[in-house]
Amino acid sequence: MNTDQKTLRDARQYCPTLIQRKLEQENAMLVDVREEDEVAQLVFDVPNVIYLPMSEFEQRFAELPKDRELILSCSVGERSLKATYFLMYHGYEKVANMEDGLKKWIRKGFPVRGDIASITSARACCSPITSPSTSGSCC
Repeated sequence: MNTDQKTLRDARQYCPTLIQRKLEQENAMLVDVREEDEVAQLVFDVPNVIYLPMSEFEQRFAELPKDRELILSCSVGERSLKATYFLMYHGYEKVANMEDGLKKWIRKGFPVRGDIASITSARACCSPITSPSTSGSCC
């Protein structure tokens, strides 16, 4: 029996409508874990966004504040869900995942800057935190 295992509660999943309110009224912070090439094409047009690529997440997650609500996002919500659980495992309590990611954010008509068409080819990426995704492939 491995005594080092932690039991984590289910991660909170927020829809873009709730997130928009939290960003505007509750000083929450959006953490975008998409890679640099993805962010170069399309970004969230809201205050309080931190870009922390999944390929650097394990090395840099401690830069994120523990005393502020963090909402993680990626293109479709898979990478950011993994990052949410990673933070929970490391003692972050005020974390949630953006349900269906940037694609749903756009469908709801919330603000972005850049090429919206680029999100149609976005990778969902199921690679673990420790393995950065390779260019042109995901899993």
